[in-house]
Amino acid sequence: MTPKPLYINGRHMASGRSHAVTDPWNGARLAEVCVADDAQVEEAVASAHAAFQVTRKMTANARAVILEDIAELIEERRAEFVSTIVAEAGKPVTFAEAETERARLTFRFAAALALSDEGHGIAVDASPPGAGHFGIVRRFPVGVILGITPFNFPLNLVTHKVAPCLATGNTMILKPALKTPLSSLLLAEVLDAALVPPGQINVVPFHHERIPPLLEDPRIRMVSFTGSARVGWRMKSQAAKKKVALELGGNAAVVVEPDCDWRAAIPKIASASYGYAGQSCISVQRILVHKDIHAPFREVLLAYIAEKIPAGDPSDKSTVVGPMINAEERKKILGWIKEAENQGARLLTPLRVEGRSLLGPVLLENVPANCSVLCEEAFAPLAVLQSHDSFPDALAMVNDSAFGLQAGVFTGDIRKALLAFEELEVGGVLIGQVPTFRVENMPYGGVKESGFGREGVRYAMEEMTEPRSLIINRG
Repeated sequence: MTPKPLYINGRHMASGRSHAVTDPWNGARLAEVCVADDAQVEEAVASAHAAFQVTRKMTANARAVILEDIAELIEERRAEFVSTIVAEAGKPVTFAEAETERARLTFRFAAALALSDEGHGIAVDASPPGAGHFGIVRRFPVGVILGITPFNFPLNLVTHKVAPCLATGNTMILKPALKTPLSSLLLAEVLDAALVPPGQINVVPFHHERIPPLLEDPRIRMVSFTGSARVGWRMKSQAAKKKVALELGGNAAVVVEPDCDWRAAIPKIASASYGYAGQSCISVQRILVHKDIHAPFREVLLAYIAEKIPAGDPSDKSTVVGPMINAEERKKILGWIKEAENQGARLLTPLRVEGRSLLGPVLLENVPANCSVLCEEAFAPLAVLQSHDSFPDALAMVNDSAFGLQAGVFTGDIRKALLAFEELEVGGVLIGQVPTFRVENMPYGGVKESGFGREGVRYAMEEMTEPRSLIINRG
């Protein structure tokens, strides 16, 4: 099996080392992928640094044309992207189709925003010393960006770094997760066909030990990282003089009040808890239901899970819960479940453990506050059902977490909705919706351990640029 090449300076390039990519569902070896050595990582940085002298001067129209071409090429190769995501990530095919469409839209949003003029005037003469002066502000690209992406959205989380980078005229060294690098390398073929300038985007799988020197390299001006909180915050401390954007983990909560049609909310909540084996940082992990409806809610939810949340082969259109990324992650979660049960938690669903890494939907109740399944990020098809006495109590329970990415609230009371918006310590509050909801043009990110900065095309473009003022003395 010939290893798939790196993509550096507009060329597909072999290396002396490779990494096997396996199918999480059946363990089949999908591909060998070239892994960059020190010299190739250096070549990627040097080419991105040199390319910036070209890309920073590109016209808005030129950037937009390239982004539109990429969107069209993704559409042309849609089936190939979908099958690649299913195979390397074990993502159910309907979720892979949605991810591919989201990636296409992300490039289209970026194309439109590349054409928008974000400059604005400054009322310099609002201050007495500014009399006779004229001022404007424009945003300028920062330069070379190190983009690091995780396994769970191997196309769209990559796209959320690459598209705003292209739209702003920056350059990038992209390090995809070694568990799921194939979608990124397929995207590199699209970038090449769309005539992205050589060196602007370099897709370079490499091992983690090569990251620390890059965090100290003065040519790299920004780090954009999506992954675990532990790794992200450590990288931020090491990259102290660079711009840093972190999109980290969560243990998202949803609050359900008795003043809404809670039965209608159950399909959304169940899908958000278990879809793609819960391998999303905004997967619903905590379900906070008012005590007055707790018992009937539990009964209806369990029935819905049993009937409507099938687990199995990700290539099957009916599958909602595919395999976890590997057996090690499943083993960790099984340990967490056992820990909770040993402390008095009740397992409400059958514990289905099959194949290499399949875990059926897990719902727990009566979980003590210190248990890992409640206070850590599970990244698994697991949710904890909790009861609350009042809406303020529920908001306090949501906030009683080290994380703060997004939260959902189901209520028919606008006053409660506004209170949630005021009080919840999260990056996004979703009313009548689950925290798993995300569209590409909204700001996305968290507070506390969940991150630093924002993604979403416009907001990532702001992170990747710096404002510069021009003041002219007209006198």
